[in-house]
Formats: sequence, structure tokens, C-alpha cells
Amino acid sequence: MRSSILTAAIAVAITTTAFSAVANAQDAASQSAASPDASAQQSAPQAVHRHRHHRVARHVVVQQAAAPGSSMSAELAARDNEIAELKSAVASLEGKVGELEQRTDAQSDVNVQTAKAVETLQTDAPKIDKISKLVNDTTVGGRVFVDISDVSQKKNGVKTSATGDGLDVKRGYLTVSHNFNDIWSASLTTDFNYVSADGETQLFIKNLYLQGKFSDAFVFRAGAIPMPWIPFAENYYGYRYVENTLIDKQKMGNSADWGVGANGKLADGVIDYSAAVINGGGYKNPSRSKSMDVEGRVGFSPIENTVIAIGGYSGDLGKETQTFNTPNTASRGDALIAYAKGNNRIGAEYYTASNWTPGLAIPLTKDKADGYSFWASYGFTDVLSVFGRYDNVKPSKVIDPTLTDKYFNFGLQWDVRKGVKVSAVYKNDDLKDKSNDQKTEEFGIFGDISF
Repeated sequence: MRSSILTAAIAVAITTTAFSAVANAQDAASQSAASPDASAQQSAPQAVHRHRHHRVARHVVVQQAAAPGSSMSAELAARDNEIAELKSAVASLEGKVGELEQRTDAQSDVNVQTAKAVETLQTDAPKIDKISKLVNDTTVGGRVFVDISDVSQKKNGVKTSATGDGLDVKRGYLTVSHNFNDIWSASLTTDFNYVSADGETQLFIKNLYLQGKFSDAFVFRAGAIPMPWIPFAENYYGYRYVENTLIDKQKMGNSADWGVGANGKLADGVIDYSAAVINGGGYKNPSRSKSMDVEGRVGFSPIENTVIAIGGYSGDLGKETQTFNTPNTASRGDALIAYAKGNNRIGAEYYTASNWTPGLAIPLTKDKADGYSFWASYGFTDVLSVFGRYDNVKPSKVIDPTLTDKYFNFGLQWDVRKGVKVSAVYKNDDLKDKSNDQKTEEFGIFGDISF
């Protein structure tokens, strides 16, 4: 449409110019023709007196009349050339206008598509923001303890069914944590294991809790929560994938249980605490009992990477119900002193327990137990370290005072890369009393994979 209007305007201009040129040429011719007549009339009286010059004057007049016709033809030819050039320019301009219209239409389509895309983005932006927040506020991780080893177990000199070679996945943890805001969060940790000795794979919920972190000094948890003592001791020991810590190995406590708890750090981290009120049966047994048990811990860090801690436990271990009263109350006292920085570690742990036999059982007769553990490790390169540990436990000082459990291990650890550790380990465990002597030796490769 715009090209048609422009073309019409140019044509009108050319026509007007042509008509103006013709009119101007006609006017010039008329004026030239009239001029000789006027000159002749004015020269008539003079011609009477100058009769001898009559032929000369007539010759001059004829030349003057002929000159205007030649000038008009030249002007018309020039105008025709101008019109032809203008027509050529119009044709060229029409082509350019057509190209411009095509570009304009194409740009209009692009603008429409861009507008739609922007509208779509504006519509989808809230959804994208929600997905982005969900991803950014959620973390997924895992950890696997695996080994392939040779076990030799003898009881009173005779090999038992535990003897043999095999691969074990001692523990496999998958953890998903989500932050709702700066205070509230939730965490889920599943625990599975495969033991070649029984050929069974088991899956449990180890941690499933809601957390409110109101400050560094007060963090609240409810659900299947980490217990105050065993995870704390594991953090300083550093070789959980090789062996459980003292209390966990002797089955004198749980690493997690169902209940509520609080923990925090005071005085710029110099003092830390943790306390929990739990069912008492452990995270594998979320049963209801008549009353709940309690466990607590207080730690003091006089210098960086060093801790001195004490703790305790009291309760019926989830055994007491409305129809059954436990004969005794189980209790345990704990102590730990340790230093840990990277692969350089040294520490000692001690416990004393009453009415608490291995396996979370409350004996009918009052009993006592105690034990201690020493460990150390040294990193002599950035990726290689040696480690060792020794335990000495008296599991039943009243009922079976001759029963002892002595254990040691040592090994070489290689930090393959971040999150992957491999160790060559030798273990020796001697559980004996006056009647039986059970010795277990194990040598193998142990791995700790985390992500």
C-alpha cells in the first residue's frame, strides 16, 4: 500500500513537470513570434525613408523568427531525458520499497514471536523460580562402607560358620535434606546393608526428622534423630568404615532413635551440648513404651580440634510397657578425650554401664560393664596414613566376671580422591571367659565412598 501511494505521488510529479515544460516552451515560442511583428511595425516609417535597406531588414527578421523554433525542440528533448531518468529512478525506488516492505513484514513476525516468547517466559517464570528454589534448597548425598575380606573364626579351636571369604556392604546411607527457610529444614537418611554371612539385605530409615535452627546455641529436632554420643565419637575416631566405635561395637547404645532432641554450641564453640528424649529401642524399632529414655552429652574444646566430653544414658531401652515392667533400669556413663585434624588423630573413649548387657537387653539380675578404647592415626603424606586401635572390655562384671573382649586393628589408608578412601586392614578379636574362647581374625580391603 505504501509503495502504491509513493509511486502515484512520483507519477503526478513527473506529469506536472512535463506539462509545465510544454507550457513554458509554447509561451517562449509565442513571445518570439510576436517580437518580429512589433519590430516591423515600428520600422515601417523608417522603411519609407530607407528603402534601399529593405532586403537586408527582411533577411534579419526571417533569421530571428527561425531561432525560437530550434530552442523549443532542444528544451523538449531535455525534458524527455529528465522524465526517462525519473521513470528509471521510480522503478529502482519501487524495488527498494518492496524489499523494505518484505523486511518490515519479516521483522514484524519476529517481533510477534519475541513478544509471545517474552509472555511465555513471564508466565513460566514463577514455575521456574519454584523449581530453582527446590533444587537450590535440596541436597542429596550418600555414603557406602564396603569390604572384601577373609575371616577366620575359631571357638575353642574349632572353626565356625563365620569363617570364609566374601564381600560385605556393611552400611549404605542415602541422605536427602531440604531447607524450607533459614530456620526450618528436614532430613531423611536411609540405611541398608548386605552381609554375606546371612545373605540378606536390610533397609531401614535411620534419620527422618524436622529441624529448627533458631541459633547456633539452640537446634531443635523431632523424629528419628541422631543420638548425642555415638555419632559424636565417630566424628573424632574417623575410621567408622573399618570398625564401629567402642559403645556401638559392644551394642551398648544406638546411633539414632525416635524422639525429640536439642543441640548447640556456646561461647564461640568452646562448649557444645546435645540432649535427647527417645523411645529407647533404636531407629530399627520405633515401638511405643511406657516411658521414654534420655541421653545427653557436654563437650569442652580448650584448643582447636581438641575435645573433652562426658555423657550419659538412662531408661528401660523401650522394653517396659503397660503390661510388662522391667526389673532394672539401664544406665551408662561416657567419657572421651580426642584430637582430630585431617588424618592426624589420637583419642580415648571410656564407658561404664549398669544393667545393660550387649544387644540392648536388661538382665534380670543387676550387672555392670565397662571398657575403654585407644586409637591413633598419622598421615605421613597427603594421601597415605597409618592407623591403629585397641579395645579392652568387661561386658559382664557381676554375672560373668571372667568374660573379656579384647580387640585391635591396624592398617594403611589411601585417600584415592575426595570422597573415596581405601584401606588394607588386619583385625583381631578375642572374646573369652572361663569356659569358652572365641577368636576372630580378619584381613581385607575396606572402602569408604561418599558423595
